[in-house]
Amino acid sequence: MYNHIFFEHPAGGYKKIFETVEELNEPLPATVTGRIPSFIKGSLLRLGPGLFEVGSEPFYHLFDGQALMHKFDFSNGQVTYFRKFVKTDAYVRAMTEKRVVITEFGTCAYPDPCKNIFSRFFTYFKGVEVTDNCLVNVYPIGEDFYAVTETNFITKVNVETLETLKKVRQRLTVNGSSAHRERRHGLQHRKLHGEGSLAGLQYHKSDPIEKSKVVVQFPSAERFKPSYVHSFGMTENYFVFVETPVKIHLLKFLSAWSIRGSNYMDCFESDEEKGTWIHIARKHPGEYIDYKFRTAAMGLFHHINCYEDSGFIVVDLCAWKGFEFVYNYLWLANLRANWDEVKRNAMIAPQPEVRRYVLPLDPYREEQGKNLVCLPYTTATATMRADGTIWLEPEVLFSGPRQAFEFPQINYKMNNGKNYTYAYALGLNHFIPDRICKLNVKTKETWVWQEPDSYPSEPLFVQNPDGVDEDDGVLMTIVVSPGAQRPTFCLILNAKDLSEIARAEVDIILCR
Repeated sequence: MYNHIFFEHPAGGYKKIFETVEELNEPLPATVTGRIPSFIKGSLLRLGPGLFEVGSEPFYHLFDGQALMHKFDFSNGQVTYFRKFVKTDAYVRAMTEKRVVITEFGTCAYPDPCKNIFSRFFTYFKGVEVTDNCLVNVYPIGEDFYAVTETNFITKVNVETLETLKKVRQRLTVNGSSAHRERRHGLQHRKLHGEGSLAGLQYHKSDPIEKSKVVVQFPSAERFKPSYVHSFGMTENYFVFVETPVKIHLLKFLSAWSIRGSNYMDCFESDEEKGTWIHIARKHPGEYIDYKFRTAAMGLFHHINCYEDSGFIVVDLCAWKGFEFVYNYLWLANLRANWDEVKRNAMIAPQPEVRRYVLPLDPYREEQGKNLVCLPYTTATATMRADGTIWLEPEVLFSGPRQAFEFPQINYKMNNGKNYTYAYALGLNHFIPDRICKLNVKTKETWVWQEPDSYPSEPLFVQNPDGVDEDDGVLMTIVVSPGAQRPTFCLILNAKDLSEIARAEVDIILCR
């Protein structure tokens, strides 16, 4: 059980992380306390929303804010901090016209009121203009780095200067992309909205964008209502896709958007009756396996890890109970509310859990009604039903009331796709990020770092190159502490016990 103290935030300091900040003209030196490990060299990059209004027009949802790239540089024990907005079309046009020009996740763009009625009429009927506001993630493709979101546009960036280089439309003609790409042997992932299916992509080394190809496609339960997919899982030999009951209504997306001026959030719907479908496919060759794994309705954004063991696939997830879309609770008005109101909103939202599912690779070896899972270390079950579906019940690895274990990390270099022991995450307290967590997935023991009125970002695990154990390394996170003399710092924790090793503080505040 989770036995740590839950912080209260009656002063509302968390509101500062949802406020607009300005970019910098040059890096700022940081004040270092403690000793930065010698193996920490290079840059820590982070991407997130940094502009929450344009002129007099506000953005309404957490995922509407314009993309801001942050960078902490580490060199010989010295640290600097720098940040710049990603100069996407959405950002540049908004700043030029001083209004929201391209519809975002939860904010609708309306025609320029200065245009005449005929210009405004044709603006509505010219088709969907998809945002390129790449505020979710930054990662390498080949030798280059790209900022990404969940549309089919990615933006090439210079990670030394943080300058924006060019906008790239991904080659396949689809209208969405996963913001989290699992990287192993050149394989990454995206979801195909346009065909109502899911697919794995393989990026070619010589030209990762133009020569990417589909490795395998997954059927969707409903052709014109594909599931919202934020991430996926991979073992050594298999892909794992979870199809939740949160659906994207394609016809609503195409019609309601262009005529009535809807936003992305208007195009989602949830169906409790359909529950959750879990799909698997072989990686080599790319081949879908038509096993009908089913479980109760849940929301999902992040996989922790997946691995094979004795004829089973073990799948560990950061789940949210029920069928309702968690993004319904991430409106900025909710997150900026007073603490008591924040807690009331979280009380009615889906509740988070860390879950383990076990998928048998030979589900027909036992008679109907019997538990197919025989791994000695888990209580997760899988049962064949008369209709040919395999019903899955999870083992709960972590559960705390309105306390989420999210944006997970593991020692990817040592344990990605393999049996593992430790996971790390950002702790959300009624959706407010206020701690860093470690979980032993075998014993369910937990560790926590937290400080009053301090709001960290998702942690990054960096392995000690001389380490032997799975948790030999450090966690790095960027923390905002609004009341401190230097209100932002990069924190380095010992991954063994989450004790502080060092921090690098700057006299400037960050946003979420």
